[in-house]
Amino acid sequence: MEFSAKAKKVNRGMLVLAIGGMVLSFVQCVSKHQVTTSATVGINSDKGLKDYYKDYFPIGVAVSMASLHGADSALIVKEFNSVTPENDMKMGPIHPSENVYNWKNADAIVDFAVSHHIKIRGHNLCWHNQEARWMFKGPNGEPVTKELLLQRLKDHIFAVAGRYKGKIYAWDVVNEAVDDSDDTTQVYRNSNWYKTCNGPDFIDSAFKYAHEADPNAKLYYNDYNSEHPVKREKIYKLLKKLIAGHAPIDGVGMQAHWKLNDPSPEELSKALDEVTSLGLKVQFTEMDITIRLPKPNPISGTIPAATAVPDSGYTPQAEARQIAQYKMAFDMIRQYKKFITNVTFWNVSDRSSWLDGRGGGLMGGAAAGANTPRVVRKAYPLLFDENRQRKKAYWAVVDF
Repeated sequence: MEFSAKAKKVNRGMLVLAIGGMVLSFVQCVSKHQVTTSATVGINSDKGLKDYYKDYFPIGVAVSMASLHGADSALIVKEFNSVTPENDMKMGPIHPSENVYNWKNADAIVDFAVSHHIKIRGHNLCWHNQEARWMFKGPNGEPVTKELLLQRLKDHIFAVAGRYKGKIYAWDVVNEAVDDSDDTTQVYRNSNWYKTCNGPDFIDSAFKYAHEADPNAKLYYNDYNSEHPVKREKIYKLLKKLIAGHAPIDGVGMQAHWKLNDPSPEELSKALDEVTSLGLKVQFTEMDITIRLPKPNPISGTIPAATAVPDSGYTPQAEARQIAQYKMAFDMIRQYKKFITNVTFWNVSDRSSWLDGRGGGLMGGAAAGANTPRVVRKAYPLLFDENRQRKKAYWAVVDF
């Protein structure tokens, strides 16, 4: 009896210890994972995105003047260690006429970043959108010559890149110069730059001028849909041409305006393999993943509904797919960390995304230049919700 009683006491003690261990483990697990809903965590948590990725690459965000104050500012300083001016360094806004430069906003963004020890990406030096239209007119209003246009481009790049020399570590030198169509013979976009120069000489020239203006800045070609097979191959041809011509290019910016089903893992890895095979670095420069998908075509013989279907918004199903797509992307991006030098999100939170005014972003990067009505439809594309709280997708990105 005495032995049996002792055994029971030992067993009870072991049982208590076991239960205690299980409870502790459960509490630790809950403590770790209960922050997976945005309502339970604020921006004052111990680590930011930049801290999770400190051994990989800088994590950036596109900013405007409005981002430099208040809640957005606090979130930026907490989460990011790189910023990109969303619009304030583009040619049209910063250089609206030949002898006029609007430095105020760009200077403010640079000063904010420098004061918080945040790296700066410059965006951009040459683009077919938000271009300075005066550049394409000659002294008497006639179409500008190629020679004068390239001189103006040089003057612009020397002024802008030169002003921020030593403060901006990387530039998107040329933006979206590759054609979007499925015509494999048409490599370059038929822009005003291309037409005036009668070819792509402006691309090579822009890289040359940027390097002369700031020899230490890293120089990138930037484009969207760079994972789509046809455009991917066109970009690859451009890159090989630049390298063969000894253009001072350091890497490629893949904009990463993605969707819940695009790109596929295979498309993303193929694009990365092609660029890195040329010895170039990669930056993901404008990342967002809209929850919007194209509407299915109506069934043959049926008539589409006359009334609009109510917007279901950020449903659990859309959330789950967004989480999965972000996880897929970052799992792969980390695998290529020796080639990737930055990942930047395009806007701070779902409170305000550039895609919201463009139908929720169904056109991806092409929406920036689309001549279509600005239909407001929330895209919910980022890692922070409308209250600037971390979404579940955030934790999928940092859970490694």
